[in-house]
Amino acid sequence: MGLLKRTATIAKDADYHQEIINAAGEIYNYLSGKGEVPISKVKKDVKLPETFVDMGLGWLSREDKLEYTKKIRAISVKLR
Repeated sequence: MGLLKRTATIAKDADYHQEIINAAGEIYNYLSGKGEVPISKVKKDVKLPETFVDMGLGWLSREDKLEYTKKIRAISVKLR
């Protein structure tokens, strides 16, 4: 892989990394005023592509910021 192509890939990865961080921030702010919310509602209400909502939730989970509750038909999430 040439240096230019590798540099472009690194820049693209950094952009995705920042987008995931931004998504996590939006989700955190959304949940801070909501309490416990089904994940499907988070995906509907937060105006981001579903993939970034998933990655943002994963980011927050990794940071131990979320608590999940399994309901009969859904999984709900809230801030710790």
